Amino acid sequence: MITFCCAILLLIVGFFLYGKLVERVFRPDDRPTPAIAHPDGVDYVPMKTWRVFLIQLLNIAGTGPIFGALMGAVFGPVVFLWIVFGSILGGAVHDYMSGMISVRMDGASVSEIVGKYLGKAAKQVMRVFSVILLILVGAVFTTSPAALIARLTPDWMNASFWVVVILAYYLLATLLPIDKVIGKLYPIFGGVLVLMAVGIIGGLIAGGYRLPELSLVNQHPDGQPVWPFMFVTVACGAVSGFHATQSPMMARCITQEKDGRKVFYGAMIAESVIALVWAAAGIAFYGATGGLQQALADLGQSGVVYDISVKLLGVFGGALAIIGVVACPVSSGDTAFRSARLTIADSFHIDQSKLPKRLAITLPLLGVGALLTQLNFDVVWRYFSWSNQTLAMITLWAAAMYLARNAQKWWYSVLCAVPAAFMSGVSCTYILMAKEGFQLSQTIAYPIGAAFALACTALYAVKAGGKKDRQLRAGE
Repeated sequence: MITFCCAILLLIVGFFLYGKLVERVFRPDDRPTPAIAHPDGVDYVPMKTWRVFLIQLLNIAGTGPIFGALMGAVFGPVVFLWIVFGSILGGAVHDYMSGMISVRMDGASVSEIVGKYLGKAAKQVMRVFSVILLILVGAVFTTSPAALIARLTPDWMNASFWVVVILAYYLLATLLPIDKVIGKLYPIFGGVLVLMAVGIIGGLIAGGYRLPELSLVNQHPDGQPVWPFMFVTVACGAVSGFHATQSPMMARCITQEKDGRKVFYGAMIAESVIALVWAAAGIAFYGATGGLQQALADLGQSGVVYDISVKLLGVFGGALAIIGVVACPVSSGDTAFRSARLTIADSFHIDQSKLPKRLAITLPLLGVGALLTQLNFDVVWRYFSWSNQTLAMITLWAAAMYLARNAQKWWYSVLCAVPAAFMSGVSCTYILMAKEGFQLSQTIAYPIGAAFALACTALYAVKAGGKKDRQLRAGE
């Protein structure tokens, strides 16, 4: 219990102290945001700060901080350190910078941000890479809720039936103005996500469960190494590249730059609190990491969420669990396809104020997503996990270069460069060791991963340190 309380306190303090430091380095001002400068009634729509915050929370969260935290908790309480410090020093910085740079670039997608600060070649790679990642997210968050709903409905309403229904909803959510579906439903579901977390921790305490205390010992039953696997398993709730594809959507809706810390940094901290709750719940409820791993194998992530919720909170908990593991992943899926549409539109300068042009981009995206739902879920998820952290790495390097050009002192960019180097090591080492990668041993993968991180850092230092022509921040 002491560890859990300290972790929550650190996240709150991190928002007020480290978040304020990042904000001061970025220096938000009173210039008109894209939503104020040229609202279009579709994607550029001014919204109240509290609504934008809840939409951002659900955009970046879904079931990510639940499923990922449960799987990461198999490593033991050491996962708390990654969730807390990964979020404060990495994930929240990543989300704030990607959102605020997008605001400065008129709501540009992450690929355009990367292209501006890392070069044209990086832009082209990121355009393809980010769209593939977003389609993978859309596919992953179609099959998982469809499978769960199929278990709760008559036989003729099988998983394939619900895949079609969910994809039809995605079509509407991707095409309609952001304030019509997403703006109305997401604040409600965001509230449900928070309510679930509060209920779960309350149920654990009331039920006399013993919350795990911090231990640096790897408690994974199979002995899987913490580095790099835990850092990829727990993405949402710590550091997640997917968030960089979502923040630009809200960058087109905030009404003043000074709201950025509340919306972008704050939503990431809130997501990390949710991740902490579920990581603690997984270990406490099943008694040990071995019990949690067995439950995940037998019931799957959705089944474990349902099991914990019902036994701690009864019928009410079961209802929350169903909403959480159905509505939340669907909410991530629809914004994934919406972000993919915007990324393609930004790449080819396609005006999105007209419905036919939005439809021309959306239908092929959903068609590819539908094909991916026929693949093995576990395979799609593994490639998504690595792609997700690689995207975070690239985004953080772009943010570091932004600060090198625009901050009062170029070395302020270490706020982004340090987590960028860390994620470079994670991404490289993971793909070298993972079974979907090169399956190399630790003795080979670890030195190569470290060398890759150092090489990226050296290249950044050369380019950032050489920026003698300090650019004006206007228009950046």
